[in-house]
Amino acid sequence: MNYIAPSWKVLVLTGTVALFASLALFLSRPIDIVVDGTHMDSDVPAVTTASTVFVPLRSIADALGAQTIADGKSDRIVIIRGSDALRLRVGEIHATLDGMPMTLDRAPFRVRGRVMIGLQSVARAFGVRVNYDPVAARIEVMTPGIGQAPPPPGSVETQ
Repeated sequence: MNYIAPSWKVLVLTGTVALFASLALFLSRPIDIVVDGTHMDSDVPAVTTASTVFVPLRSIADALGAQTIADGKSDRIVIIRGSDALRLRVGEIHATLDGMPMTLDRAPFRVRGRVMIGLQSVARAFGVRVNYDPVAARIEVMTPGIGQAPPPPGSVETQ
């Protein structure tokens, strides 16, 4: 078997692809989640799609001062915050908020054992303002009356 040395074109192309891949990895960073001005730590980062941002349910609920009760066998989850109770099930878009039906934008799902829920669903269920800035890779969750700073320019704000 004879060895054939790669041409200079193949070497340049390989080097260029490697450079761009390295740059993409260097510039990628996890999304920072801030709840009422405090950085939220989670072992599972937020997940984004073209139209939805998903956050870890237990971490966001804990940061908002809510209690989480999960039944691993049935995948049912109850989040209690003050007098409000959100009941949902992994994989289903139908939930209840204080006994009233609520349809989630997307069904909750699991990532590495953690339940992920759409950011818009968090805003509706917990009565908080949410702001996702894709350029800064930052999610802000603000309880009314706490941390009411104006959104940064270029960000997408939802209520």
